[in-house]
Amino acid sequence: MDRRDFLEITAAGALSPLLGRVRVSAAGPSPATVLYDDRSVSLSMTGMDPRNVADALWVRKNNLPDINGFTIKPEGACRAEVCVPIPKDMMRGQYFNLTAFSKKIGQSVVSDVEARVWSFGEIPVFRGAFLESRIAPDFAVPDRKGRIVHPSDFRGKKLLVTTWASW
Repeated sequence: MDRRDFLEITAAGALSPLLGRVRVSAAGPSPATVLYDDRSVSLSMTGMDPRNVADALWVRKNNLPDINGFTIKPEGACRAEVCVPIPKDMMRGQYFNLTAFSKKIGQSVVSDVEARVWSFGEIPVFRGAFLESRIAPDFAVPDRKGRIVHPSDFRGKKLLVTTWASW
């Protein structure tokens, strides 16, 4: 069973008996579990939110690549060719506010703060540009006369593609 199915069936709160209860210590950092992209990442230390936002997850910057593939660079949080500028209030020393970042990029977040579990959905920018731009991927098909036609041959024009199957 993958993570998405599991969360739909049991909800994120049901993970707490599996992981054990961990109190959030006001004295310092505490462990947490992050669920993302069908995997679980256990963090031994997380930072405390300076504004006492209950569901804020501050992770170490060096844990970020293990969690979601992003790295912190001078131009922002980067993954592949995509870099997202980061405001200064999302970083504090060696820590990075992962929940604030996810809200900035439109990623859904579910958390059980008492159990110290955060689950992050898909990142919209990585779903595929053709879904948002409505540009079909280029492919090749024969027309009625047998000539090979590509959608890219009709760039700048509206194109209706009709498909059917005989089964």
